[in-house]
Amino acid sequence: MANEEKGFQKGSINWYPGHMAKAKRLMKEKLPLIDVVYEVIDARMPYSSKIKDLDDIIKQKPRILIMTKMDLCDKKETNKWITHYEQNGYHVVCVDLTTGKGINELLKKTEEIMTEKNQQALEKGMKKRRTRILIVGIPNVGKSTLINRLVGKKAVNVGNKPGVTKSLDWIRINENLELLDTPGILWPKLDEETVAFNLASLTAIKEEVLPIYDVVVYIIKMLYEYYPSKLEERFKITSIDEEDMVLTLDEIGKRRGCMIKGGEIDYDRVMSLIMNDVKNGMIKEITFDRFEELTYGS
Repeated sequence: MANEEKGFQKGSINWYPGHMAKAKRLMKEKLPLIDVVYEVIDARMPYSSKIKDLDDIIKQKPRILIMTKMDLCDKKETNKWITHYEQNGYHVVCVDLTTGKGINELLKKTEEIMTEKNQQALEKGMKKRRTRILIVGIPNVGKSTLINRLVGKKAVNVGNKPGVTKSLDWIRINENLELLDTPGILWPKLDEETVAFNLASLTAIKEEVLPIYDVVVYIIKMLYEYYPSKLEERFKITSIDEEDMVLTLDEIGKRRGCMIKGGEIDYDRVMSLIMNDVKNGMIKEITFDRFEELTYGS
């Protein structure tokens, strides 16, 4: 198999489907109706999954950062980001979408944010109205699953690939809350190499945006550097060949039985195996955004 690694060219990835541009425009139009913004981010990439130009859209609206997939992240590393965001004035709530842990805390935090506004309305003789929430996030961070948890039943379709939600829809959570669901959105250019590869590794962007070989190599190198025990546990290897990563794929293929007729390695199957193990949460307790290596410009 020829080495397909092409390198990352700054500003070369334009990932901005039409429905994302339309969604941002509609969000701006609906903003006057909104009381609170829920921004959903993946706990395994608390920096890469944060929408870079969201402030331009939501302005000064109160915001809660919701960390999903806490059951899959490296809590020690992710907690550094939680502390960082809280120190920068964010309300942060961690949610386990599998068990529903954190949902009550989210509702309580929303109520706290609305206390002053509701009190002002009462003082003016106005009735307390239902709180309107805008929920936003990049593709595949668990936004739809979170909504279904909030509603208590299936209210929106869920998928483990980006692009399930295509339009803005109002959803009633309970007698006090209604929520405006939005499609997963990204910013026009992915011009940070680490961010681009993290998004691709954790399936926030479609696989064809970056060459799958490059993404798989990135995943293997990240696991080897930070989580070597995961690499051994899942792929049965204890070292990698950084000079020729095809040899590492050969080793994984042999150990995981990804062979074709004649005893040759089925590289497509090896790469699909690695991608799916990450996508389907088979590899837990990993966080690809390393706090000390990334500078967050907030």
